[in-house]
Amino acid sequence: MNDDLFRAGTAPVPVLRLGDVLLITLQGDLHDGTAEQLQQDVVEAIDRSRVTGVVIDISGVEMVDSFLGRVLAEIAANARLLAARTVVAGMRPAVAITLVELGLTLPGLWTALSTEAALELLATAPGDPHRGPR
Repeated sequence: MNDDLFRAGTAPVPVLRLGDVLLITLQGDLHDGTAEQLQQDVVEAIDRSRVTGVVIDISGVEMVDSFLGRVLAEIAANARLLAARTVVAGMRPAVAITLVELGLTLPGLWTALSTEAALELLATAPGDPHRGPR
């Protein structure tokens, strides 16, 4: 298994490669510049490594707004265009409630309760993101 850090130096959000999956862990607020850099980093990492999945762990995110929802949806859309599936892991109940209240459906995103469950989902569940193990 090849483990790589795709952005050297002072990357605001590290993008790690674990085999055929990129792992991204969000902590705290994601600002405009950081979000744009993250989107670019993910696209470049998928293109360079030919991974088939992206896991975004948001267990460290206390609050979500429409900006973060849009960023997650755009990462998933970009990944899908490059033949990779995206799973958001570790969503807190308050975050899920807020996303529903904001009317954000996050098309193309799968969800899992933990990073481990997300990796299992990517390994075992092809097809529809609304079906498969939790």
